[in-house]
Amino acid sequence: MRILIVGSGGREHALAWKIQQSPRVEKIFCAPGNAGTSRVGENVPIAVTDNAALVAFAQRERIDLAVIGPDDALAGGIVDAFEAAGLRAFGPTAAAARLESSKAFAKDFMRRHDIPTAASREFDDSAAARAYCESAAYPLVVKADGLALGKGVVIAQTFAEAAEAIHQSMDAGAFGAAGRRVVVEEFLEGVECSLHALIDGTDYALFPDCRDHKQAYDGGVGPNTGGMGTISPTGTIDAALEQRIRVEILDRFVAGLRADGVDFRGMLFPGLMLTADGPKVLEFNCRWGDPETQVLVRRLQSDIVGLLEACIDGTLAAQEIRWDARAAVCVVLASGGYPGAYEKGEAITGIDRAEAHADAVVFHAGTVESPDGLVTNGGRVLGVTALGETLAAARAAAYAAADEIRFANQHRRNDIGGLP
Repeated sequence: MRILIVGSGGREHALAWKIQQSPRVEKIFCAPGNAGTSRVGENVPIAVTDNAALVAFAQRERIDLAVIGPDDALAGGIVDAFEAAGLRAFGPTAAAARLESSKAFAKDFMRRHDIPTAASREFDDSAAARAYCESAAYPLVVKADGLALGKGVVIAQTFAEAAEAIHQSMDAGAFGAAGRRVVVEEFLEGVECSLHALIDGTDYALFPDCRDHKQAYDGGVGPNTGGMGTISPTGTIDAALEQRIRVEILDRFVAGLRADGVDFRGMLFPGLMLTADGPKVLEFNCRWGDPETQVLVRRLQSDIVGLLEACIDGTLAAQEIRWDARAAVCVVLASGGYPGAYEKGEAITGIDRAEAHADAVVFHAGTVESPDGLVTNGGRVLGVTALGETLAAARAAAYAAADEIRFANQHRRNDIGGLP
């Protein structure tokens, strides 16, 4: 098979790393890819939202399967474009991806199909949003309605903070068109958790649970990021809670799709809050998480290509998925200043030494090969991912490997998976 992976982050390198292990795969292309994906396949300089160029490339190179990574590509209808050209692509259509690209749409879906979530209100007018927040209970959450690279969420402790978040999103245009509408919702107390489930339109296959660490700094403080590291499993979901999640969230999600006539084929990645009243959905994502994918592919033992094809073909119920019982931890090495302004072009050393550690793999995110060697090219630069018999062992292995890597102004959290 000839595979095209669309995207350029750590998620796409992790998917490429796993896909190359399939004996069915002959060649991998990544558009546009990064320095890590270039070591697994061939990078092609096509933007993730250039549907026409991606389709033309897939036709010319006789691509058997396209695997779509980023949310903006899915929201932009890339899967629709591939299907219209008679090509196979993994991921939901633009209509199904609205469950991520519009938080207001997702909230309406959850309300109508009795999926537990935070109480919320949506606003198209900033004055009305501020008026509502004046008499609301705090803390509360202000979210840009559209896609904002994981950064359009503010937990406001006071009215002043809520008003500023509304101003930045709706009036100042901090997130462009994605922030012209906001969702204001109650703050949920509990333990955050990420789930992934492959969905083939009728059936779903639930993956092991993960936890991302969203805030920039140790202790879960600072601004939201795209994710500073992940663990799997979390140790907070037992068999009874998993069954409740299946019944109250996943079963109702699939039934809701059927009732609404939405054909969802791809990866559903709901962020959950495990509250005293049970699991509640924070948001729906309609693609693999980043950096959740990094720990999931390390634990996945089955051939990933067959699973992706089963989603497209509606044969997921016939698949048996095997998992490594060991824990996995991913530590993100970021550029100083992220998620704000940061420098690019800093020389990176030590990756070979890091990967010489047993059970450690370094996934590239914001990297590029320069004439002088490997350099930084983004906010999140690398994801050092390791396995261990216990979460503590995986954590120790990931940090030991991460300690080998150097670049100027490197920033990381030192509490992924808990302090040692």
